[in-house]
Amino acid sequence: MNPFSSGTRLRDMIRAIRACKTAAEERAVVRKECAAIRAAINENDQDYRHRNLAKLMFIHMLGYPTHFGQMECLKLIASSGFPEKRIGYLGLMLLLDERQEVLMLVTNSLKQDLNHSNQYIVGLALCALGNICSAEMARDLAPEVERLLQFRDPNIRKKAALCSIRIIKKVPELAENFINPAAALLKEKHHGEDALEYFRKKCTEGLVKTLKDVVNSPYAPEYDIAGITDPFLHIRLLKLLRELGQGDADASECMNDILAQVATKTESNKNAGNAILYECVETIMSIEDNGGLRVLAINILGRFLSNRDNNIRYVALNMLMKAITVDAQAVQRHRATILECVKDSDASIRKRALELVYVLVNESNVKPLTKELIDYLEVSDEEFKGDLTAKICSIVAKFSPEKIWYIDQMLKVLSEAGNFVKDEVWHAVIVVISNASDLHGYTVRALYRALQLSAEQESLVRVAIWCIGEYGDLLVNNVGMIDVEDPITVTESDAVDVIEIAIKHHTSDLTTKAMAMVALLKLSSRFPSCSERIKDIVVQYKGSLVLELQQRSIEMNSIIAKHQNIRSTLVERMPVLDEATFIGKRAGSIQATVSPSAGASINLPNGVAKPTAAPLVDLLDLGSDDVPAPSSSSGDLLHDLLGVDLSTASTQSGVNHAPKNGTNVLLDLLSIGSPTQSSQSVSDMLSSSQDNKTPFSPLEGLSSPSSNSIQPTSSAGAAPVIDFLDGFSSNPPKQENNGTAYPSVVAFESSNLKMVFNFSKLPGNPQTTVIEATFTNLSTNIYSDFIFQAAVPKFLQLHLDPASGNTLPASGNGSITQTLRVTNSQHGKKSLVMRIRIAYKMNNKDVLEEGQISNFPRGL
Repeated sequence: MNPFSSGTRLRDMIRAIRACKTAAEERAVVRKECAAIRAAINENDQDYRHRNLAKLMFIHMLGYPTHFGQMECLKLIASSGFPEKRIGYLGLMLLLDERQEVLMLVTNSLKQDLNHSNQYIVGLALCALGNICSAEMARDLAPEVERLLQFRDPNIRKKAALCSIRIIKKVPELAENFINPAAALLKEKHHGEDALEYFRKKCTEGLVKTLKDVVNSPYAPEYDIAGITDPFLHIRLLKLLRELGQGDADASECMNDILAQVATKTESNKNAGNAILYECVETIMSIEDNGGLRVLAINILGRFLSNRDNNIRYVALNMLMKAITVDAQAVQRHRATILECVKDSDASIRKRALELVYVLVNESNVKPLTKELIDYLEVSDEEFKGDLTAKICSIVAKFSPEKIWYIDQMLKVLSEAGNFVKDEVWHAVIVVISNASDLHGYTVRALYRALQLSAEQESLVRVAIWCIGEYGDLLVNNVGMIDVEDPITVTESDAVDVIEIAIKHHTSDLTTKAMAMVALLKLSSRFPSCSERIKDIVVQYKGSLVLELQQRSIEMNSIIAKHQNIRSTLVERMPVLDEATFIGKRAGSIQATVSPSAGASINLPNGVAKPTAAPLVDLLDLGSDDVPAPSSSSGDLLHDLLGVDLSTASTQSGVNHAPKNGTNVLLDLLSIGSPTQSSQSVSDMLSSSQDNKTPFSPLEGLSSPSSNSIQPTSSAGAAPVIDFLDGFSSNPPKQENNGTAYPSVVAFESSNLKMVFNFSKLPGNPQTTVIEATFTNLSTNIYSDFIFQAAVPKFLQLHLDPASGNTLPASGNGSITQTLRVTNSQHGKKSLVMRIRIAYKMNNKDVLEEGQISNFPRGL
């Protein structure tokens, strides 16, 4: 026989397809077989029609087109024999769906088969209707299905119940026709008719009785699975009880006893029993409050955590995440088991357990839980350390009972997984250390010890070199010893060795090397005996290809060589960093705002533009320029940093002073990571200062200032530019002054909110407008989660800085500010226009306000 004739058996075709070694061979076999089937269809071959359709279904499951065989399904369904109808209905369900127009032709055949005397043919028709029923077919055949709900055979009643679900989903208005038959099915003893549970709303007592009968029923071989009677019916009944119990205290009370019985009597050594227990727990957690039942449910989840099956443990962890919002104390009892899950070999279980532990931590258990997590950090997989360190750092920062404990735990994390720690974490550690004045000595010694063992951890190296630079004298002299530590012997040379190793290490990045240079500059003052050695280290980077390091090397070498008289004052210890401000900045609740009068810039010799009031925190460079600006004047900053009294200098509105410029140069020198856009080389700057006939060193003058040494200049004129290393440049560049003042405008106002725009221009850049938006709450409710968004046309470019906060006080008692920078490429031709969207929460409800702003002042 031809292997590809219409008489080929299905198994022969399958064998031929499986014998193919390539996709091309398989396509060739399928193509030949489909050609043979088409030929048989054209010849109206009735003998092999059912075999051809079976082969078409297999080809369809392989993903090949089989639409040409759809009419063969209808012909087989119209046949009188059961085998032909069975293949026909199976093909109908596989090859067609409710969107096929040809399906309309089968409605009459379905109606005849639903009224057939053979119950097996009736069952075939019900199965097909339940799978591919369309809305038109549902309306036409609903009476037959309703009648079959009362058929004598329970299997037909079950299939009719399942089919009625499909009908009601397609035509919801037909639901009324099925309510009475569904209520009757709920009273049936046969377990197959539970599908109509979706239509029951007020049968709680009957359902409880049914569930009790199932739980207490004797062994029934036709329903038994792993020693449990019909677990599928258990689960369906529990799901329905869950729906009925939500928000209904009476219904919940009615089902309490049976839920307790299911939870205690169901065996958990088989998968079927665990499925029932899980549904029981979910039902208990969903219905109205019952403390005892919930403790029982959480204890079941605790047992699940000890199961060997990963799936059971995972669903238990998921359920405990929900349960902790209901009864945290009961979940806390299983803390040890949850901690063991953090160490599981399965990655998904580890991650879920870690999230659960994070939620479990509070002030009373933070120390033991943190210890367990840090101990596991030592042996955890590399891919898991990132998530684990993030959670540990967050826990320690949130629940730390005291600073010394915080420092100890963070040093352990930095020592074990410093390369996985984010920048804001080690920034926060430095801020906390600077605020713990009584622990400076202890901290620097602990960091020195840790650095001997974990020099590869980048974040640890950064924190250590910062502390050694600040508190190196405390390290050498063992100052500030506490009871829990042992004294160590560290010489000045040893401290410099640590910094030198860090700056020369091949893995150190630019930030680490820049911090190391600043630390060396400070140690050159603290350790005079090592000054020449430090100078030799710094000089090595004068020819660095990295401009940042080259510039720092030249500047710091000049300070060490030429300005020894003010070096000790220049590198005094950092002022205490405001911990509350830093925490608020990290949370997005505090943001620097620059007033229009302070928005002018000066041009420094190295080409870097700095604002006239640079923040103190830039000395440390905590990673961004958007730190809160101090309220003190620039002269106060110099007084704080250098101990210089500038009270004799006159201060007038619209007047710039040379010390202000000196402040910026000083901060520019010591800040880390500031961008350098040099318009001329460093050697050119040095040579230009040497040509000056009357050099003047501003730093030497700052050591004993007088009112005569500070010359005020008009704000419209050029501010004197300081060459920090060798005095004033002879021909300071002049600034452009865009003196045009723009009025403030109310950009948006509603019954709840008011937004005002203030405008300023960047000097020398008329295309760019700086807009300071101020938001005021006009209502009596506090707004939280405040977010401002804006969009502009293509000829505009928009940059939004972070807002100063995300909470807007009520009744205008405070405001949120946000800075926008808009660059108009069609300046002078087109005006600014902007669409805005403001979102916030008021009384825990989301509010969204939108609008368009077109009332910008002319000339922007």
